[in-house]
Amino acid sequence: MMKKIFSFTLICGFVANYCATAQTNLTKYVDPLIGSAAHGHVFVGANVPFGAVQLGPANVFGGWDWCSGYNYVSNTITGFTHTHLSGTGIGDLNDILIMPATGPAQADYVATFSHENEVSRAGYYSVQLDKYQIKAELTASERVGFHQYTFRTQDNPHIMLDLSTGLGWDTPTKTYVKQIDATTLVGYRFSKGWANDQRLYFAVKLSQPLSGIKLTDSLTILSGTEGEGKRIKAVINFNTINNGVLKLKVGLSPVSYENALLNLNTEIPYWDFDKVRAAADRKWNKELSKIEIKADASTLKKFYTAMYHAMFAPSLFNDVNGDYRGTDKKVYPKANFTNYTTFSLWDTYRAFHPLYTILHPEKVSDIVNSFLAIYKQQGKLPVWHLMGNETNTMIGYHAVPIIADAYLKGFKGFDTNLAYEAAKHSAMQKVDGIDYAQKLAYIPADKVIEAVAKGLEYAIDDWCIAQMAKRMGKTDDYVYFSKRAGLYALYFDKQTGFMRGKLEDGSWRTPFDPVASKHREDDYTEGNAWQYTWLVPQDPKGLVKLFGGERGFTSKLDSLFSISSEMAEGSSPDITGLIGQYAHGNEPNHHIPYLYAFAGQPWKTANIVRKITDSLYTVKPDGLCGNEDLGQMSSWYIYSALGFYPVNPANGVYIFGSPAINDAVISLADNKKFHIKVVGNSNRNKYIAKVVLNGKNYTRSYLLHQTIINGGELVLYMSDKPSSIWGVAPKNRPIR
Repeated sequence: MMKKIFSFTLICGFVANYCATAQTNLTKYVDPLIGSAAHGHVFVGANVPFGAVQLGPANVFGGWDWCSGYNYVSNTITGFTHTHLSGTGIGDLNDILIMPATGPAQADYVATFSHENEVSRAGYYSVQLDKYQIKAELTASERVGFHQYTFRTQDNPHIMLDLSTGLGWDTPTKTYVKQIDATTLVGYRFSKGWANDQRLYFAVKLSQPLSGIKLTDSLTILSGTEGEGKRIKAVINFNTINNGVLKLKVGLSPVSYENALLNLNTEIPYWDFDKVRAAADRKWNKELSKIEIKADASTLKKFYTAMYHAMFAPSLFNDVNGDYRGTDKKVYPKANFTNYTTFSLWDTYRAFHPLYTILHPEKVSDIVNSFLAIYKQQGKLPVWHLMGNETNTMIGYHAVPIIADAYLKGFKGFDTNLAYEAAKHSAMQKVDGIDYAQKLAYIPADKVIEAVAKGLEYAIDDWCIAQMAKRMGKTDDYVYFSKRAGLYALYFDKQTGFMRGKLEDGSWRTPFDPVASKHREDDYTEGNAWQYTWLVPQDPKGLVKLFGGERGFTSKLDSLFSISSEMAEGSSPDITGLIGQYAHGNEPNHHIPYLYAFAGQPWKTANIVRKITDSLYTVKPDGLCGNEDLGQMSSWYIYSALGFYPVNPANGVYIFGSPAINDAVISLADNKKFHIKVVGNSNRNKYIAKVVLNGKNYTRSYLLHQTIINGGELVLYMSDKPSSIWGVAPKNRPIR
């Protein structure tokens, strides 16, 4: 009898495991090619969530739309590189290029390919190189790229290891390679680019012994098996390729090539390519399964591809032993936190990082600790940090909302006093017009470029500092930073109804055209007055008052979405995805559709949100209407598809919109679940008519972060008729 029970238990366990595996097979919905054409700039290749390695193809560089190294319109490959950016507006990285080849050695290697012979999945990429008749397959672990090349001919098979090639502004400053033995090479590539002083070390393991190696530095041929120079290349030769298949493992490290070899041997100590590919798939499924949705086929693909894109960064910037290189270029051994890099904070503070407090709470404290380490090493919080370098790209001090959000939501594991010190330090710098805010004054447009955009962004960050100060009992700071948070009103011209540049003498800048936009040369940052007038997510009710009340506010907001989308000559290329003058392709606009809820017209939010989710996100290669920006564009979609969005990035309040899904289960910490059930959803039924939370009618137009993480069930009943169902509008309130 016991034997039967035991057998039955085994069978049940097997079935349960099988079902769990089947239920979490979500990578089948991921299409990495979405956003790879037009201005999406997404990375295409093999990686794992948050990995230091992004191993993928490099096209012949074609300009701005090749910032990731790849664009779908290309049919050329120059090799496969191990570091990439995803969705940025500036190109860099593309380090450690490897290209398999046959025939005579060449100075440069370029092969054509067809998308018909290209496979791109989460954690796996393959392509046929037409010129060399080689099938290239790629997969990865966190710090190691794994290549598998199948040769159809044995005509002088070899590998090009190119340390000279980079992307965008990148140029090498010192490169080095050394053959350790017949199957091992090590080296480094130091470069100067967007990351001003990048230091990347590598180790290469071959699945079979090489027959010889030839080194060059630019046009100079080097002797021996070791070389240092500015543009080192190595041709790695083989007599034959055993069974026609050659495998390579490439480990990376920011510290040393000894650590790169340690990373390689620790993460992938074997030669089973399929095992590594399967492991990468499991890692992606594990993360994707944090939200399991039911929806139509298109929404499933858009949603899980968005989740996939929202987990490329922040990326690991340490070794398996905890070592990392700081922004001061010192090595910090065996750190007691996971160090991250690649922080596009002007973009990601808006929704990407708030989303992490729900889906990746285990990473929040490590991200804050990475910020604080950077603060101690470079003397200020990160602005746009890349590979241990401060790029100082874009405006604001937007590490602050991320720190404040973590603190106000009760995250532990970091020094809160140091965090407040760092946040306050950001607001007390004497650069970029911050000194005017310190005097509770506007930033004069004839003294500081992009004065309006900077003033509005600083006010958001200062609101966040004020909330931290209030929670920490720092009353004087709370009062002071609350006043600074209200300085946005000084840029509002009641005559025109726009946020405008004001000169030192107190007059408005003239002539004034609210559509005009000169890229990084006027009073705005990648935008115009129509778009920046709404950048007050910390105080929407105050913004409503500036317009004289809800009627004036909603009338102006209606005009934003209905006027001509024609842009003035010389406008920023980042102003894309236009609905009227609303530009969904650029992040300062992302909260705007949800502002209707603050004026009692949530059905208008539903109209605009549905229009965006249905038309500006598609399943095609050009399926993103603007730069992905390291996950912010996708985070907007994830939130909005679920039915809500964080207008204020740090108060733990999510405004209802119009869900694209029919059902969603969010897996939370401590095995809790938050179930969202959408009843009667359709293209026509896009308006929320009734809300039931945990079995009780719910009459608020927003949802609290605490409500979600407590777990429970939210039921949204949809209708084809616009309605204002809520008796309590969202307030400008910190989380409680």
